[in-house]
Amino acid sequence: MSNDKPTEPTEGTQPDQNDVLRRPSLVSRTLSDSGRRISSQHVRFSTDLDRQSAEEQRQTNWDRRPSSRGLTVDTALAPPVRPVPSPTSPLSPSSATQNATLSPIPPPSPESAGRSRSRNRGYSLRRSIFNKTINSTENDNLALAELGEVKEPSSDVTPAQAPAAETLTAANEKHPLSVAPTATLDSTHKEDASPYVSSDASEKGLKEQFFVSVAQEKWLRKKATTAVAVARFQAVMTSIQKFILRIKDIPPTQDGRHIDLNPSMVGSMIDERTGNPYIGNFIRSSRYSLWSFFPRQFFAQFTKVANFYFLIVAILQMIPGLSTTGTYTTIVPLLIFVGISMGKEGFDDWRRYRLDKEENNRDAWVLRPGHGAVQDGASMISNAQDWERIKCEEIRVGDVIKLERDQPIPADIALLHANGPNGVAYIETMALDGETNLKNKQACQPVSKVCSTVEDINSNCLHFVVEDPNLDLYKFDGHVTVNGQEKLPLTNNEIVYRGSILRNTDRALGMVIYTGEECKIRMNANKNPRIKRPALQDKVNRVVMLIVVLVVILAVVCTVAYKFWSRDVEQHSWYLENASVSYGPIFTSFLIMFNTMIPISLYVSMEIVKVAQMLLLNDIDMYDPETDTPLEARTSTINEELGQVSYIFSDKTGTLTNNSMRFRKMSVAGTAWLHDADLQEEAARAGDHTKLIHKKRSTKGKKAMGRKSNVSEAQMPRPSNVSGPLDALRQSGRSATTYRTEEMLEYIQRKPYTIFARKAKLFILSMALCHTCIPEEDANGNTTFQAASPDELALVLAAQELGYLVVDRQSNTLTIRTQPNGPDGAITDEVYEVMDVIEFSSARKRMSVVVRMPDQRICLFCKGADTTLMRLLKQADLAREKANEIERRASRRKNAEANQVIQRNSEHHSRKNSVVRSSMTRPSFSRRRSSITGQQGSALRASIDVWLRDRETDGGMLNREGDSEYYSPRPSAQMGRPSAAISDSGSSTHGDDDEDLVEEALVVNDAAIFERCFQHLNDFATDGLRTLLYGHRFLDEATYTTWKTAYNEACTSLVDRQQKIEDAGEQIEQQLELTGATAIEDKLQKGVPEAIDKLRRANIKMWMLTGDKRETAINVGHSCRLVKEYSTLTILDQETGDVEETITHLIEEITRGRVAHSVVVVDGQTLSLIEANEVVRVQFFQLAVKADSVICCRASPKQKAFLVRSIRKQLTDAITLAIGDGANDIAMIQEAHVGIGITGKEGLQAARISDYSIAQFRFLLKLLLVHGRWNYMRACKYTLGTFWKEMLFYLTQALYQRWNGYTGTSLYEPWSLSMFNTLFTSLAVIFLGIFTKDLSASTLLAVPELYTKGQKHGGFNIRLYLGWSFMATCEAVIIFFTMWSLFGLAKVNPSDNDIFSLGLLTFSACIIVINVKLQALEVHNKTYMSLIVIIISVGGWFMWDLILDREYTMSSGKGIYFLPSNFIHHSGHNLLFWTVLLLSVSAVLLFEFAVSTLRALFFPTDVDLFQEYEQDLEIRKRFEEAAASELQQGWDHGTKRSSFEIARDTAEKAEMDARERQVRELLARPRVMDTKPDTRELEVDGFTSASATASHNSSVPSRNADTDRGRQSGLLCPEDAIGRRRSVEIQELFSKGYGAVRKGQLK
Repeated sequence: MSNDKPTEPTEGTQPDQNDVLRRPSLVSRTLSDSGRRISSQHVRFSTDLDRQSAEEQRQTNWDRRPSSRGLTVDTALAPPVRPVPSPTSPLSPSSATQNATLSPIPPPSPESAGRSRSRNRGYSLRRSIFNKTINSTENDNLALAELGEVKEPSSDVTPAQAPAAETLTAANEKHPLSVAPTATLDSTHKEDASPYVSSDASEKGLKEQFFVSVAQEKWLRKKATTAVAVARFQAVMTSIQKFILRIKDIPPTQDGRHIDLNPSMVGSMIDERTGNPYIGNFIRSSRYSLWSFFPRQFFAQFTKVANFYFLIVAILQMIPGLSTTGTYTTIVPLLIFVGISMGKEGFDDWRRYRLDKEENNRDAWVLRPGHGAVQDGASMISNAQDWERIKCEEIRVGDVIKLERDQPIPADIALLHANGPNGVAYIETMALDGETNLKNKQACQPVSKVCSTVEDINSNCLHFVVEDPNLDLYKFDGHVTVNGQEKLPLTNNEIVYRGSILRNTDRALGMVIYTGEECKIRMNANKNPRIKRPALQDKVNRVVMLIVVLVVILAVVCTVAYKFWSRDVEQHSWYLENASVSYGPIFTSFLIMFNTMIPISLYVSMEIVKVAQMLLLNDIDMYDPETDTPLEARTSTINEELGQVSYIFSDKTGTLTNNSMRFRKMSVAGTAWLHDADLQEEAARAGDHTKLIHKKRSTKGKKAMGRKSNVSEAQMPRPSNVSGPLDALRQSGRSATTYRTEEMLEYIQRKPYTIFARKAKLFILSMALCHTCIPEEDANGNTTFQAASPDELALVLAAQELGYLVVDRQSNTLTIRTQPNGPDGAITDEVYEVMDVIEFSSARKRMSVVVRMPDQRICLFCKGADTTLMRLLKQADLAREKANEIERRASRRKNAEANQVIQRNSEHHSRKNSVVRSSMTRPSFSRRRSSITGQQGSALRASIDVWLRDRETDGGMLNREGDSEYYSPRPSAQMGRPSAAISDSGSSTHGDDDEDLVEEALVVNDAAIFERCFQHLNDFATDGLRTLLYGHRFLDEATYTTWKTAYNEACTSLVDRQQKIEDAGEQIEQQLELTGATAIEDKLQKGVPEAIDKLRRANIKMWMLTGDKRETAINVGHSCRLVKEYSTLTILDQETGDVEETITHLIEEITRGRVAHSVVVVDGQTLSLIEANEVVRVQFFQLAVKADSVICCRASPKQKAFLVRSIRKQLTDAITLAIGDGANDIAMIQEAHVGIGITGKEGLQAARISDYSIAQFRFLLKLLLVHGRWNYMRACKYTLGTFWKEMLFYLTQALYQRWNGYTGTSLYEPWSLSMFNTLFTSLAVIFLGIFTKDLSASTLLAVPELYTKGQKHGGFNIRLYLGWSFMATCEAVIIFFTMWSLFGLAKVNPSDNDIFSLGLLTFSACIIVINVKLQALEVHNKTYMSLIVIIISVGGWFMWDLILDREYTMSSGKGIYFLPSNFIHHSGHNLLFWTVLLLSVSAVLLFEFAVSTLRALFFPTDVDLFQEYEQDLEIRKRFEEAAASELQQGWDHGTKRSSFEIARDTAEKAEMDARERQVRELLARPRVMDTKPDTRELEVDGFTSASATASHNSSVPSRNADTDRGRQSGLLCPEDAIGRRRSVEIQELFSKGYGAVRKGQLK
């Protein structure tokens, strides 16, 4: 590495080491003593350097900063192919290269004259070589241009000519121009050697380098020619495709699309680009049409190597005279199997077509004057005009459509009018960009005025000019001319796109500007989704090719052997005269004979297996009872890929979150409060239901940290979520928990006149006043709100729950209803005059209201981002100081945690390198596992428990308690960080008394309040909560009047109105008092953080792609644990101009292991520039692959699909999964290998086109870790088992050829041969592929690291196939030679050893071995099903033999096989036959068992070890406890039972049996009736009282003792003995339990 070898300083120069290390490409750069002077740069030649391979150069380019001002003249040929970037990178700062110049070489100093002469001599030698190779032809220029190289005129670079090089765009040294073979400005060239020419360079070395250059030049020319040929071929193919499909490129319009508002127009408008009418509003998401289905499906089916192979064999078989196995025995089943597969795919697409039809047939109201019936109750229409109801697909460009509340927009429209306040229409765009905030869309005021009624629309002339259809969702250009006079601009504010929904607005009118596939949402969709096929199929295809080669080799060997046999035997046998066969037919016959080593049913049986697997996916654990939604599988093609996923691309809104905001926490007067009323309601609904916990554990070090996860998901620290949502809050105790707002309200009501009470009430009042929500009263009398933002809605609802209900809002008043004396007190309505509202904007990041209070005071309330409001506070300097102090503490804490993680990762890495075999991708696991392998009993269980606890808590990071070093005292105690430290803020702990609930002395301490408030804000943000800071200021009349005048002037200004309004607002938003802070939770779905933790443990990288803004995306990333506290969060923002440098630096840091956990955040605009720049794009994806997580915000649907497609193509060995719930996720779902749809609030658009749909993100855990892995292992086992049985069976055929003269005679009778795969071995492999489970669900969920087996292709690969093939070969040899030596060559054989008897014995042995191995040896979870399969298959074979015995004729087998009555009367009565069959089967099974045992003993896999662990009940219960949250539903409502429940029931049953046995023994004792019962004895008549029973039981020991002593001494009389005995027996009945007293039910 160049950065590890700094340049040695020369005499008179001193290198800048920091600059060299920071910019490794500047190794050749030296600086003079006077400072950094660019003029001292040296020109050097690349021939002085050690050559690097193209791959090395490409790899090392990532580890250095490409921006460099050093100059390197490269006399070598051009570096490997790399497209030339734009002259100036749009992502790099221009200032970095503004002053870069190329200076001449300074004259050598006298001190270094000798060195200079030597260097000049070397320089001249190299220049001679350089001049010799500079002459290149125009063809070379063209070729290099095709390769991305830019050639400059050839010239000698000398010191005198160097200044002329300044014309070569020196400012673009970040993306240098490669000049080959002349001088190259290559700032990114790797420099490992000294920048100076060696003084002892020999002529021989120069010649060698010259020949290397010449060879490299030839290689480049050849590569350039290939590139040109490929480009031309692709261009020709594209032209042919366009010609055949009649595809024409649509030219752009000259000045946009012109649309006149004319609802009376009858015909369709003409698209000036094509001369045809605009396309209709019809959409199609189905993959095939009637014409494309058969060609595309035939291509897809016969790209399967086995199908293509059988097609070739079928063609050969149908040639007369070649086949020995029939003519149509291959083509007919092949066509049947292909037809079944095509029918299944066609049915899936037909379902998509039905969904499209449902979408296209939705109703829409279009203005058609005089065409429809008058509709009553429509406020926007007159009685003389009509609205016609039509289907969505009939909408045309130029139509005027009417929208009603909660109606989806059917096409892209320009808004004409809305009846909302001020003509505003509230639009939900969640399906387009994923944002939850409602967008305010408002028609231009002049347009809205002339389009308010139908008469106005008909009587006015509007002309719209809009841009051509494009993908950009965030920018729109156009204009509208009203009545030929006023020309107004059109922006995104006036355009509503298809897929949006009208909210909080009764009606709106719009004119259609784009329809159908030209709508923005459809242009961002994937129009031609690829046909998905599993990655396992590619590996199977490779194995099939290998088997094809093996079949050909076998055919060749047998053909050659036949010729030798013919020469040695056939020519000397009189009965074989003229029977010789030529090479061609004999080779073809062997080819056809062995072709079934690849079973024709391979893919069809696989389809049967996959369909059954798809049905088994319907798991009760993945059923959502709230929405009554089960898992739905829409395809079975890619079941096994669920077990190989390496990347998950997830939407945010509706997928990770619940599409709902909840007010969660607040900080007022230095005290934090938790608002968890909704959580308590959820806990109450859940009742006392508790999840499975097998044993009590110490809570030491296990306290749930509220700030470690989303508050709504506060769980037990064990990631299995074994507790309810409030358990953590109850568990942590009063001393370390945040107090609830209910307690705050009680405190305020008891002490309403304290300073804290006044501050708290003012804060809640500010929440109720500072917003733009409009209250509404529903039919039940409840108050609801219309809000443009869910954040505002959450705040207003929280204020209502805290006692301040907004009941009415007029144009300038707001009515608040309060209950000062509590919920049972009197209701008071207070009217506040809203004098001014300064709206929120992205530039201001705050909003303010000026309110006149009921006591006539004027108050300004302001809320906004903490960084914005902090500088507006009266004590801004103190606030900034405290905020910086908190930030420093948080930074130190983060660094400490990151260093701990890095150290742990380093230890794991060193352990991984120290062990011979690493079974897991996580090195800690392999080490832990190896350390516990030799332990037994409790030590083993304890070791596994420690390992699981370490993995579940992220190495203990989730259990860390707050360190007083990093936290201010009081907030740490309140925010779940217990600390008893004392500072200037006072005590850190709350007492249990109400007086200690709030420290009134603290309320007046501004420094303490600021410190605690900002600590709270930091903790809120770390929780992933969305924070707001509130401030207020009381104004006097004069101040307000002066400001109001300036504000009115700004509002009525015609120039820079918005800027002036913001300036005026800032004048009044000064000198604010800190009111408090709020934290709003973007409520996550249940179990999301824990699911992401387990997915990360399974070595699955998670990307979040959302259309929401960056801050929201980062907050959700924190709350769902995508971003950890110690994560390095890198934001790539094109506005900062350092994207390229940031990427390069972070790659280097990650490569060197300096980053504990890296998360990259990129926005859509930056991603667009990255996509356009090839160099940066390659770097970005290299960084994305190295990073732990990526968050992409403001991403369009097309960009989401681009990211998924790029990762899928770049990492060809990785399986990608995309999951989303909205229409904006469709494109990425179709691009990924596996597409998952969430049936959420955004509708079913994503679920309809997905491969699988689920109701909750957390169900992904069981779908991937359990069912995905099971399906992968099943598919692998099925494939391996199929290839193994074919190899075993047909190798016996090949071995037999030596004894029949290699004539192709089959050892097996043809009818039995044809039924081998269908009747006798199909059930074994099919059931193996459907039901086998190598590990239980609880183990796979408790140990997600086991999932990596599929990612590493550990279930099926060439090595495994060769291993199974070796076993098949050995077993075929054992079976055949056991049969041949013991039965075929037997001297004494009661039955004839004819060919059928030999084949019958071998066939029977193969059938038994195949079924026993596949259903007994290879199945871990053995059930009665396995036994049934073996009985059916083996019994079916012998039944088949019986049938053949009765029905077979000699002509059926062409007289070769003596079959009639053979099995019944000959072979079946032969003891030798059954003895040899038993020996051969036993030998093979013994061999299998021995190999498996030795492998598991000396080379155990993770599966072997965990199968052994599962045998231990305590370990199994520990696994079930860790997986309780995912399996609990099945235990509660399904037929599944946990090991704990089974063990408990078994123990209870054993105890009951023991008690009843004891009672029977007591009752069986002989009795003597006592005529004089002792009245002191206890009478048993039904049930006794509890007191009597208790006193009686207490006397049992003494009575028994007395009785025993009496018996021993013989002092008891018979009557006493009988009485005592009866009493003892009754006492024993009670003490042992019988009947009603058995289970402690004694009453």
